[in-house]
Amino acid sequence: MSMLAFVLTAGAAVAQATVTFDDGTALPKGWTSGITGHGAANWAVIIDETAPTPPHVLRQSGEATFCWAVKSDAKIKDGFAEVKFKPISGSEDQAGGLVWRFKDANNYYVVRANALEDNVVLYKTVAGKRSSLQVKGRMFGYGVDTKVPKGKWSTLRVEFQGNLFTVLFNGERLFQVEDDTLTDAGAVGVWTKADSVTLFDDFAYGAK
Repeated sequence: MSMLAFVLTAGAAVAQATVTFDDGTALPKGWTSGITGHGAANWAVIIDETAPTPPHVLRQSGEATFCWAVKSDAKIKDGFAEVKFKPISGSEDQAGGLVWRFKDANNYYVVRANALEDNVVLYKTVAGKRSSLQVKGRMFGYGVDTKVPKGKWSTLRVEFQGNLFTVLFNGERLFQVEDDTLTDAGAVGVWTKADSVTLFDDFAYGAK
C-alpha cells in the first residue's frame, strides 16, 4: 500500500509518499530491483508479525556484492528518503540502507547501517565502485559509530539538498556529508550488502 500526503515545509506544499508493501507478495508497481557487482538478489514481500505497519514487509534474502530495490518511477533531486529496517542475519554483513539519486546499478548514493559493525556510513557508488565519504567537520574516520540492533526495527533517514546530505538514525541526527559527484535527479530505494538478510517497511520519500 502507498499513502500520499502533502506536508507544509517553509510555506510550500511538499509531496510525501509512504510505501507499506501491503498490496501483494511482490515488489510494488513502479519498483525495480537488481545488484551491483556479482551474485543474485532475492526480494520478496512476506508476512511478519512484527511489521511496523502490518501485515507485510519487504525482505531481501539473496546474496550479492550489493542488492538494491528502487522506486524507479520516482525521480528526485532534492528531498528525503526514510525506511524502517530490521537486520535478521548474515555472517559477512547485517546491513540495511537507503539509496538516492540512483541513475543505474552502478551510479548512486547509499547510506547504510550495519548491525555487525555498529556504525552508519554514507558512500557514493560511481562506475560500480563504492567509496565512503568523509563526515563533514571531521578530518578522519569511517562513518559514525552507533548501536544498530539485530532483530529489532530501526529507522534510517537521509535528507539531501544540493551537495549536502544529512543522516538521521532513530530520530537522532548523526552526521552530514558534502559531495558534488551525483547532481541529477534519480530514483530512491533500499539496499543491502553481501549475505545480509534484512526486512524493510514504511519506506517514505519526498521531493523539495
